[in-house]
Amino acid sequence: MHVCIIGAGVIGMSTAFMLRQKGVRVTVLEAGKEIAGGTSFANGGQLSYSYVAPLADPGVFKDLPRWLLKKDSPLRFRPALDPQQWRWLMRFLQLCRSDVVRRTTAQMLTLSYLSRDVLRDWQARFGLEFAHQSNGKLIVFRSTGPFEHAREQAQLQADLGSTQQVLEAGQVLELEPSLQALGTRLKGAIYTPSEEAGDTRLFCESLHTCMQGDADYQLLLDHAVHSFVREGRDIRAVRTSHGEIAADQFVVAGGMGSVGLLRQLGGQPLIYPLKGYSLSLPLDGLSQSVPAISVTDYERRIVYARLGQVLRMAAMVDIGFGGLDIPPARMAGFKQQVNELFPGLPLEQAQTWAGLRPATPSGKPVVGASQLAGRLWVNAGHGALGFTLACGSAAVLAARMLGEPVPIDDAPFRP
Repeated sequence: MHVCIIGAGVIGMSTAFMLRQKGVRVTVLEAGKEIAGGTSFANGGQLSYSYVAPLADPGVFKDLPRWLLKKDSPLRFRPALDPQQWRWLMRFLQLCRSDVVRRTTAQMLTLSYLSRDVLRDWQARFGLEFAHQSNGKLIVFRSTGPFEHAREQAQLQADLGSTQQVLEAGQVLELEPSLQALGTRLKGAIYTPSEEAGDTRLFCESLHTCMQGDADYQLLLDHAVHSFVREGRDIRAVRTSHGEIAADQFVVAGGMGSVGLLRQLGGQPLIYPLKGYSLSLPLDGLSQSVPAISVTDYERRIVYARLGQVLRMAAMVDIGFGGLDIPPARMAGFKQQVNELFPGLPLEQAQTWAGLRPATPSGKPVVGASQLAGRLWVNAGHGALGFTLACGSAAVLAARMLGEPVPIDDAPFRP
């Protein structure tokens, strides 16, 4: 069998690697000039296996007015004459219910724990190098209300197999002294010792290195896919910027680029870009003033992760702001909030980045056989959890494609 995978980000490369482990010949097509050059390039880097609760939460209704009125809000919304935007938002708001959150959390945990197990197996077998850290994660709260809600969520996830600790302010500072600038504003934190972090781009490159030289693996950069070639109901080939490429099966794993391709076949996937930003700061001489544990500043929606000798900081959700430009005012506000928590960091030395996270309203990715055409598969819509869910999604898709037992109930994720 020959499988053509569209997209060389973390979803596409994980899918390719999993299929190669099962003896399948793969060709990866990437529109850009490098591996993981899009959303996978410099996102947060946290492997949040135990923290996959959806964005669609009842608390959104309470926070939304405040977020929309604040200049330095973690969320910005710009309405557009775009039916896709409003379809996505309406479905998102419909899903902001406690019963939906509980059900979605349980479903997502099965996929995230599978992903964790697959990645650990790959690390043990192949020695992947991607600045991997097993240093745990702290979700830090400045307000009592969100902290109490987090206690409830931690209990829900404990019932589903997660191991998390609820820490009061003094315990947080004892565990992570670098957070002392919060002072009396610190109400507490949820600590998950098992969480991990890593550089997504380096992970993709490491997978490529493992497969490089394999006669049944091919990566074609600068190969934008423009359309599909059909034979009856089946996809026979893709038309690229360098001509047609035929295969037995095709996987659409191109982030936001997946939407346009599926629309050509009559699909209307509810995947919308949530624009985010990051800073990557070299840690030369700064190790004592930055967190050793991965940290999420909950109210500010900023994540901090050590990736080798780099501190990665990622933040914000902009809805209705396309393109990869980095607005100076948005970045200035981001840096100011970072400096309030970790004073004195030389953020002028940090590399800035913007990316478009392809998200579904429910937060659940779309993984499985497409209903739009034969021999077509989808692995897309992972939002901010692409790295966390990539290996599990690859395992589910590969099992379905090859007719093997699927390791989890994948019904919640099927197209």
